[in-house]
Amino acid sequence: MGQRRRSDRIVETVASGIAELIPDADRPESFTLLLDGAPQSHVDLTDPTHLEFEYIRRMAAAIDLIAPAGQPLRALHLGGGALTLPRYIATTRPGSPQRVVEIDGPLVEMVRRELPLPAKASIRVRVGDAREAVEGMREAGYDLVVLDVFAGARTPAHLASVDFIRQAARVLAPDGRLIANVADGPPLRYARAQVATIRAALPEACLVADAAVLRGRRFGNLVVLAGRTPLPIAELTRRAAGDWFPGRVETDLDRFAGGVAPVTDSNAVASPIPPAGLFSSRK
Repeated sequence: MGQRRRSDRIVETVASGIAELIPDADRPESFTLLLDGAPQSHVDLTDPTHLEFEYIRRMAAAIDLIAPAGQPLRALHLGGGALTLPRYIATTRPGSPQRVVEIDGPLVEMVRRELPLPAKASIRVRVGDAREAVEGMREAGYDLVVLDVFAGARTPAHLASVDFIRQAARVLAPDGRLIANVADGPPLRYARAQVATIRAALPEACLVADAAVLRGRRFGNLVVLAGRTPLPIAELTRRAAGDWFPGRVETDLDRFAGGVAPVTDSNAVASPIPPAGLFSSRK
């Protein structure tokens, strides 16, 4: 992509709605991707390690702790957006083989054209449904699975069941990690059910989020880190507390889930609709 004026704004109709790339007034060659007005991704082409959204920084902190610094990871990203985390991993862990599954083909084309990937990044993007893609993958093929799929501002119901999570767990290596972005608000019914659902397949888990979100006081993103082996809780807690917007790590997930049963295909629902005005209030 040639040098673009900072005032340029790109708007295109893609399969999932109206996509907008908004230049960041404070950072040259940085852009926010919106779909139907909902912020999806922020990308800094000059510095892919700059992560604007706090929930993405929390995901990145968990990724940093999966393996020693710089060691390549086999990563599967379910949900692409502007490919913020694949870019981050390609920069911090060169040589990492990464696969992205994104259902919106026109969006993939727009992102590839307007926001080129880092040179030599080993990132393959497949256009398709995340669940269908995972069901066709071999066992234990990935060290990391990132689940961050949104249709507009909601996670589809078929990606919220234990039937799906077991498929995602199946493609993880024995010591691999699942990182999921869960969006919810008071009284956190959806988040509690998702924690119970993920733990049914991957019992070692924790939550990272803003304290007000964890307490059910406002709508926001909760990051679930899960696996089969013990998690680096102490270091993750330190990193969350030291963020620009400090987060909290919750480990008492029995208490958090409150006895809620795992969700199955028969009763799965999409994540809640964000409150009216949530995104406009952040501009």
